[in-house]
Amino acid sequence: MMRVDSHQHFWRLMRGDYSWLTPQLTPLFRDFQPADLGFILTESDIDATVLVQAAATVAETEYMLQLAGETAFVLGVVGWVDFAAPHAAADIERLSRNPRLKGLRPMIQDIADPQWMLREDLRPAIEAMQRHGLRFDALLKPVHLAPFMKFLKLYPDLPIVVDHGAKPAIAKGRFDTWAKSMREIAADPRVHCKLSGLVTEAKRNWHQREIKPYADLLIEVFGPNRLMWGSDWPVVELAGGYERWLEVTENFVGRLNAGERNAILGGTATEFYGL
Repeated sequence: MMRVDSHQHFWRLMRGDYSWLTPQLTPLFRDFQPADLGFILTESDIDATVLVQAAATVAETEYMLQLAGETAFVLGVVGWVDFAAPHAAADIERLSRNPRLKGLRPMIQDIADPQWMLREDLRPAIEAMQRHGLRFDALLKPVHLAPFMKFLKLYPDLPIVVDHGAKPAIAKGRFDTWAKSMREIAADPRVHCKLSGLVTEAKRNWHQREIKPYADLLIEVFGPNRLMWGSDWPVVELAGGYERWLEVTENFVGRLNAGERNAILGGTATEFYGL
């Protein structure tokens, strides 16, 4: 069984399109390239990854596709287009000619209007995604969960994965409202979820017991066949690092049978993204 990291990033600062990446984020404010991750993957027994956008530019998507073509372990790319632009469908058609492009991700968490995803002018782009067999990575926070449930009804055939469990407010101990929404979202059988990004939503010196209720809820409501592990590297370096998050995940899934563990740690991502 191939073990897959369903969510990692690369960046090169001199490219200049990572607006969120500032010197204040000291551990992240440097280049992160395939050579930096390769050793970690070998040590962690991870076979392949999905490379996910970190900048709201088509140029970065093209850069990621170039890196994927040069990097044996990167089997898929989740890119970005301006979904509201008149040329969005044309951009999607052009980018999708590269078989490494598996999906697209608007940076919803950084858009001021929580209702943005419901705009009618996004429809041509989303329909183009569906024509070209691309998946939609939903980068949500809890404030987006109510509009997201409406979004699901607008596009019933769109393959969707929720990134980072929708970023629950773990550090503030907020669980019940988030959990109720995630149960409702998981009732749609085509929606998948990433078991990723939770530790960066927790307190700085987190313990796995604080993360466990959130991970357990995701395992319960999505099930192993719709849940996929991701590192969120290198962002995870802000909260303990790659190896620690993988070790904690393996603790969380330890009660499952081998087939279920294999699904979360690789099989689900392989199937969903068509790796």
